[in-house]
Amino acid sequence: MDLSEGFGERLLGQLLDRAHEMPAHLLAPLVAEECARIGGRDVSIYLHDYEQLMLAPLPGRGLVVGEVLPIDGSSAGEAFLSQRVVEERMADGVRMYLPLLDGSDEVGVMVLTLESVEDDDRRLLGRLAGLVADMLVTKGSYTDEFFKVRRLGKPLSVAAEIQWSLLPPLSMSTPQVSLAGVLEPAHEIAGDSLDYALNDNILHLAVIDAMGHELNAAVLATVAIGAYRHARRADIGLAALYAFMDRAVDAMFGPDQFVTAQMLRLDVETGQLQWVNAGHPAPLLIRGHRVIERLESPTTLPVGFGGAEPQVSATQLVKGDRVMFYTDGLTEERRIGGHQFGERRMVSVIERTGPLTEGVNQMARMLSRSLMAERGGFTSDDATLFLVEWHGGRADHLAIPDF
Repeated sequence: MDLSEGFGERLLGQLLDRAHEMPAHLLAPLVAEECARIGGRDVSIYLHDYEQLMLAPLPGRGLVVGEVLPIDGSSAGEAFLSQRVVEERMADGVRMYLPLLDGSDEVGVMVLTLESVEDDDRRLLGRLAGLVADMLVTKGSYTDEFFKVRRLGKPLSVAAEIQWSLLPPLSMSTPQVSLAGVLEPAHEIAGDSLDYALNDNILHLAVIDAMGHELNAAVLATVAIGAYRHARRADIGLAALYAFMDRAVDAMFGPDQFVTAQMLRLDVETGQLQWVNAGHPAPLLIRGHRVIERLESPTTLPVGFGGAEPQVSATQLVKGDRVMFYTDGLTEERRIGGHQFGERRMVSVIERTGPLTEGVNQMARMLSRSLMAERGGFTSDDATLFLVEWHGGRADHLAIPDF
């Protein structure tokens, strides 16, 4: 077996070897130099904004800092939405747009130009883009620079600052399950929040809506999510999990404040879905782009009110099923004339949007935009939607080297 270092390993190895000590601001010049080694020029890195509308250029020595690009209608946006490489033929070469994926979380897009592109270039650049995405996420844990780029000069409220620091990545995809979500208004979100974890073959998920607005709602949501994570990591059942969250919120805030919530567990191998509902809108089951059922269940009082032990409900998903969770900000917005937007109108938008999209990432984003337009472009309350699509099967093959 030949273990000598080849060109591709050496190129990627430099990033890995230096990543441990390299400060965040040196990532840009190193990436630009790495791209130049394989003939790449005019290198840019774009990060998506909090609203998932625009791609903002990352400044840095060696990078071309271009204009802010719209996700809709641009080649970079196409790569971002499809999670596939886009190649654009030009008079002086090929412009390549490579999605930056940390696992399956979409970080942004890396762009560069080559004189010509062969399969070896595509393979090496794809791996380089994956490594760059991982480093952006890792280095982003101890610098503000990447966060400031994503804001596009728009300030976040203190409540939104708390919430975005609390949230997990808003997209994840494995061979067995995919999920994606959107929270609005992105720069002022306060009481809506969510959390998830894929532990072995069980997807754990909670969606909450804390009462009130601004900072108080954000603090209330923080306590609820913190209690959820603590209980989830103790491997207790769904009913006991509700009780733990309920006691934590009551101890901190007393009987006058509450959180509506849904907590669920999905076996990603079998498609068995279990959930409890604490005063939250029922999720919607989507099959073949049609909303076929509201997942109704006996509901207990919101978290913090000391409700009775909730009943655990269950259903069996079919491969390709999507379940949409949402907060009442989507349906209770009042349009001109005083009429609520309502669930029926929301279902109509879901069924129109589904056939036009690929995967839950695109659907969540387009659905959010469509619902916002239908509501007249206005959201007076937090509005959250979160989609889970079950694929089924096993993922063990990913742990087996294929050489």
